[in-house]
Amino acid sequence: MNKQSFGRLFPLGSHLCREPMPPMAELKRDMENLKRHGFSLIKLQEHWGVDEPLEGHYDFGRYEELIGHAAKLDLGIYLGLTCEQAPNWLWSKHPDCRMVGRNGLPIAYQAQSTLPGDGKPGPCYDHPGARADQARFIKQLVATLGRFENVVCWNTWQEVAYWAEGLVGQHVCYCDHTLEHFRRWLSEKYGDLDGLNRAWNTRYLDWCYVIPERNAHGRAIVTQELDWRYFMDNVQVAGVLLSRADAIRAADRMGRTVFCHKAQPTIGAGMDWNYARCQDFMGSSCYPAWFAISPWDDFAVEAGPGNLELERRQALAAEMHNGVCLVYDYVRSCNRAGSPVWAAEFQGGPVSTSLHKGRVPSGEDMRRWMLTAVSCGVSALSFWVTRAEIMAEEMNGFSLLDSVGESTPRYEEAGRIGQALNRHADLFGQPSWGGAPVAIVVDERNYQACNLLGYGSEHLPYDVRGWHWLLWRLGIPVDFAELSHWDEATMGRYKALILPFPLLLSEEAAGKLSDYVAAGGNLISEACPGRLDENAYCNRGELSAAMRVLFGVEQESLTMVREPGNGRRWLPRQRTWGEFLPATMLEGCGPLAGHSLRANLYLETFTCLGSEPCLKHDQAVAGVVRQVGRGRAYLLGTFVGHNGAAYRDQDTLAAVRALLERCDVHPEHEGRLLLRRRAIPGKEAWIFTNTSDSEIEERVSVAGWGSVEGLLDEPLPREGDEVLLSVPPLDIRVLVVRKE
Repeated sequence: MNKQSFGRLFPLGSHLCREPMPPMAELKRDMENLKRHGFSLIKLQEHWGVDEPLEGHYDFGRYEELIGHAAKLDLGIYLGLTCEQAPNWLWSKHPDCRMVGRNGLPIAYQAQSTLPGDGKPGPCYDHPGARADQARFIKQLVATLGRFENVVCWNTWQEVAYWAEGLVGQHVCYCDHTLEHFRRWLSEKYGDLDGLNRAWNTRYLDWCYVIPERNAHGRAIVTQELDWRYFMDNVQVAGVLLSRADAIRAADRMGRTVFCHKAQPTIGAGMDWNYARCQDFMGSSCYPAWFAISPWDDFAVEAGPGNLELERRQALAAEMHNGVCLVYDYVRSCNRAGSPVWAAEFQGGPVSTSLHKGRVPSGEDMRRWMLTAVSCGVSALSFWVTRAEIMAEEMNGFSLLDSVGESTPRYEEAGRIGQALNRHADLFGQPSWGGAPVAIVVDERNYQACNLLGYGSEHLPYDVRGWHWLLWRLGIPVDFAELSHWDEATMGRYKALILPFPLLLSEEAAGKLSDYVAAGGNLISEACPGRLDENAYCNRGELSAAMRVLFGVEQESLTMVREPGNGRRWLPRQRTWGEFLPATMLEGCGPLAGHSLRANLYLETFTCLGSEPCLKHDQAVAGVVRQVGRGRAYLLGTFVGHNGAAYRDQDTLAAVRALLERCDVHPEHEGRLLLRRRAIPGKEAWIFTNTSDSEIEERVSVAGWGSVEGLLDEPLPREGDEVLLSVPPLDIRVLVVRKE
């Protein structure tokens, strides 16, 4: 397989193994087995510490043998770099390339093995010597392995991040090289020290004294720390990504794809938009049975030994939504328009961590997960891993194949689905997302501020996730949009924008949102838009000045509100009498008359100044709408997104649907099945999902389409312009329709 043929496939791949490698004969046998089952791609993960054990002494022989064998089988190679697992000679050669913790001490850890964490956090590549040696190694690797035409792509970072707080106990990196990088970035951002001092409300007289906040707690919502966290997550990491991409491109004469992938996108943040622009695109890992459920979710609280069926149904739906759909809607959105969407690591077997072994996925799980990913625009999928893990920390886990044997039901089903997708590679193997009428707005600056706020750091991602879940349950496709990557032409295509948990909001961002509304858009904002300004100082009036004008309000009150049934999922302990209002439903009025929705965490009330009430709490106004130009601005005085998975009720869901209908946003399909589309001229895939615990049978109109077939050859009785579609519980069916 070469670069050209790769572009004509839905690449179905599998990571061959983790270091240390099993016997070569076993690996080759597994490659041949993968080929027979319809896989087109093998992932190999190199490790700098293994491949250059002495400076200048390279050993790529095992990769060369495997890549050569793959070429004979017409298998492509997806090659991933692991530069965090640096060779020991690098630490000796550059003793000051160690990352420095918040406490000012160098990090002693230097990875001797792939686990834990693929060598993270690794050396600091702001160190010029370490950066130069890394670039030299990458160029040698690419020059050596790049001569094989079946190497089709390079992955610069295995799950982008440092994970330092979890792996070494504190945030990084506070070394002199990174602090100097930070000061250069601040100088570009603020212009000079006077600009910095005005923004930070400080009195620095020399750049050498400008440092981040370093309290022992590790988090402080002050401007210095806000800028520092933003810099590390968006500038420093991006610089490492760019340097690796540049080294690859300098050495690769064939100009192959360069990308990276995250362990999972950072929900509610904007950093992934920046990472995606440091490469050709960004992908993500996906382990649906690992991270799908939050402790705040209803089914996490309610499920137990006496209610196993509820636990199963809700958990499997959560795997489809949180574990897959949310992940790849986010990844698709953060990439440039028209970019591939890669499931760069996909769960192939049981999650296994130390002595905790998860359930072994069934063929039905594979179908649910893979087709949900396809419904989000995924155009390539690579499993982790082919044969059972050999490292003790993940013993015998994650794989399509068990430790012995040549097949499993999950392996057979993965291959069957991959072959079906490749019969329509023109539709599934390229960017063909069918589009969305609504986008959820995220803002990296707001994410960083919320992440520094005491117990509140979980609220923003939970709220974003909840809004996505509400839209998914309503059958409404959704994108995400990041405020600093605002494009008027793109944003103008959305009928509605949802602004969740917007505690920090700059006046510049507020101006963009105001312009969107005036041009004919519908903005739905939750409570407290711009309670903090862009530097994390409180706005007078407790709202952004531009938002007060846009919504036509002044804040009247802001009070915490109890959870239903005196629950304690997210509320702090009450310090004294009168801090919390009773749990309550807000009653709709005006455009939301006849509806109600639940108040969560805060209840904000308003004085109307040219706006119309749409929600009431007793006699107080708790939500407004205002006509602005050709559009409407809605301000809801609470955090509705929390009800996506917590304290669910049909009234809130119906109110959200009614609100979106006012914005001319409707479900893709009016039946009980959820519908998403992949589309190219003259051909579409309609992906129907049944999240219920019973079979659903519906008639689907195919008027105007000449042919219709089931992706997996399911029977489709057709009568005139309708087909009868039957979808089993917790399952997915895909119709492929063509014009005459």
